[in-house]
Amino acid sequence: MKASVYSIEGKVLKQIDLPAVFDLPPRDDLIKRAVLSEESKKYQPKGNDKRAGMETSAKYRGRKEDYGAVKNKGISRLPREVLPEGQFGKVKRIPSAVKGRRAHPPKPEKKIIELMNKKEYKSALLSAIAMAANREIISARIKTEVGLSFPIVLEDSFEKIAKTKDVLSVFEALKLDIFLARSKKYDTKSPLVVVKSGNVLKAARNLAGVDTVSVENLTVKHLAPGTHGGRVTLFSEGAIAEIAKMGDLK
Repeated sequence: MKASVYSIEGKVLKQIDLPAVFDLPPRDDLIKRAVLSEESKKYQPKGNDKRAGMETSAKYRGRKEDYGAVKNKGISRLPREVLPEGQFGKVKRIPSAVKGRRAHPPKPEKKIIELMNKKEYKSALLSAIAMAANREIISARIKTEVGLSFPIVLEDSFEKIAKTKDVLSVFEALKLDIFLARSKKYDTKSPLVVVKSGNVLKAARNLAGVDTVSVENLTVKHLAPGTHGGRVTLFSEGAIAEIAKMGDLK
């Protein structure tokens, strides 16, 4: 499989052979699991104070012989506040009482992270990368026709761009600025920028909806936000070379 390499002016410079990873079949099932696993790691553990609803003098006094017992008084035998002279206070402590404890509150110690086998995750990542070269999947996602070959590969000088306005010029040259306008209007994701390293990591992320990431930090969620693959992705030549080293599932 081959891909065109574009200059930062939007012109085709040459053709390169793509790594075998771009020939892998789409695995929507694994990609969805991987994205949900990544998101679960950011969940905030939550739970009630263990003493919530229990800091009260209320107690159950049901034995007939007990002082202040409620048995045979014509009222419900529930935990009530302890008041002077054996009076009956308000029902407290139980879930059905006002300001009582919750029956089954969330527990902070609950396991909320969805773990995923490392090999399965890598398979999902490689499949998501392959989707960046699948025109049919990309078109179905973006609902817009793009006159570029997929994957979109840029010369390595793209990595050295240090100013956002210069990155914007590259997007305009490639006619990808339509996604930036759409992102500003609807708060959607714009193209993803994947490079080996360089100043463009900071410069490009200032554009509306654009995410930037180095190959070593690339995740499935970057390539498939919302658990759906086919995000328009710009790769540098250096990034493609690094991806070629990831193609082994062993």
